[in-house]
Amino acid sequence: MRAIPLLTLLLSGWFALPAHADEAQDWLTRLGRAEQQQSFKGTFVYERNGSFSTHDIWHRVQDGQVRERLLQLDGSAQEVVRLDGRTQCVSGTLVAGLGNSRDAPSRALDPQKLNQFYELAVIGKSRVAGRNAVIVSITPRDQYRYGFELHLDRETALPLKSLLLNDQGQLLERFQFTRLDTSLPDDHDLQPGSDCTPVSVAKTQAPQAQSVEAWHLEWLPPGFQLSNSSVRKDTQTKATVESLMYEDGLARFSVFLEPISDVSVTETRTQLGPTVAVSRRLNTVDGEMMVTVVGEIPIGTAERIALSVRGEKKPVTQP
Repeated sequence: MRAIPLLTLLLSGWFALPAHADEAQDWLTRLGRAEQQQSFKGTFVYERNGSFSTHDIWHRVQDGQVRERLLQLDGSAQEVVRLDGRTQCVSGTLVAGLGNSRDAPSRALDPQKLNQFYELAVIGKSRVAGRNAVIVSITPRDQYRYGFELHLDRETALPLKSLLLNDQGQLLERFQFTRLDTSLPDDHDLQPGSDCTPVSVAKTQAPQAQSVEAWHLEWLPPGFQLSNSSVRKDTQTKATVESLMYEDGLARFSVFLEPISDVSVTETRTQLGPTVAVSRRLNTVDGEMMVTVVGEIPIGTAERIALSVRGEKKPVTQP
């Protein structure tokens, strides 16, 4: 999924209750534990940009491993199977926003860190999928990220419903369970379909040149840190694509850098629901590069990040 894994996303009316930051942190701590300790299976609906889809999910925690299968029920049978947050196989193309990066394992929430950049509060109670829930709001303290409202199951702290909201309070994305069963999924439930193709992570070769471009950002939104970087070959263009992933403990975005081989390639600025993609040309000593920022962050944040990408030559030690 993204900043919050799929199982940590899922809201509706509430009764007025006082807001308590400490209580909210306690619930988010429980939420982080639930993902690693609680098995479940169920059905949820996903809404983005006015479109809806329905999905089954099986999530089993056993012998220190978290195995998960996600199956889209609308249209063709599209699915993904993950082990400890890493994609094992996929079929079709799941709705954007539902699939974690294959190189991005799930991370535990750190409520104390989040409290530096988000205002955390318990704002009420509700009932979702026939289960009692507590409502936790996660409101950004600046304009560089989005906010969440989570309905957490009172019994297990699993997310029953979630809204992703922009700074105007407008809905960008919704997850909501319609059925949740906390019993242990069996082996049959977690078995991928015949069309689920195994995912192999391509091995990266050491650069042969005497120097390599060291990319960095001159500006980062407060709280974001580099969490992962990789280099891969594009299977179609054969060009080397470098990527940098940043996160603040909740939100996440990636920066991709690729040489421009087609002069007709244009800069882009698009948004679909909460997901933005901003690209721009960058002149380097080795020619033009295309910088693309993709993530669930405000488009103004993505544009500022794209403009801040810089590179400098660094020596490479030959093996």
